[in-house]
Amino acid sequence: QLEQSGGGLVQPGDSLRLSCDASGYILTNYHMGWFRQAPGKEREFVVAISSGGRSTTYADSVRGRFTVSRDMAKNAVYLQMNSLKPEDTAVYYCAANKLWFARTDSSTYNVWGQGTQVTVSS
Repeated sequence: QLEQSGGGLVQPGDSLRLSCDASGYILTNYHMGWFRQAPGKEREFVVAISSGGRSTTYADSVRGRFTVSRDMAKNAVYLQMNSLKPEDTAVYYCAANKLWFARTDSSTYNVWGQGTQVTVSS
C-alpha cells in the first residue's frame, strides 16, 4: 500500500511537496510514477523516477517546475511542485511499476496511492 500526504489549497506561484510512503513494499524494487487527474479529464502522466533514482522523465507541462526524488532509507518518494499554476489543479496519485519502458502508461502501474487533492487558485 502506498500512503500519500501533502497537497492542499495554494495560490498561483506557490509551492507544495507531496509524499508517497510505502507500507509492505520495498520501493527500491519499483519504478515510481506520479499521475494526476483533473475533474472531467483523464488521468495523465506527470513524472517517473527509476528504481535506482538515476533516471527521470517529466511531462512537458511540468518540466522545470516539478522535481521528483526518492529516499531509499525512508522508502519514500516525493514530488516537489514549484511555480504552481491553476491548471495544475488535480488529484495527484503516486504509483509503482516494474516496466521502465512503459513508465508513462498508467495501466502498467499495479500499486497506487489513495490520491491527494492539489488546488491552485487565487
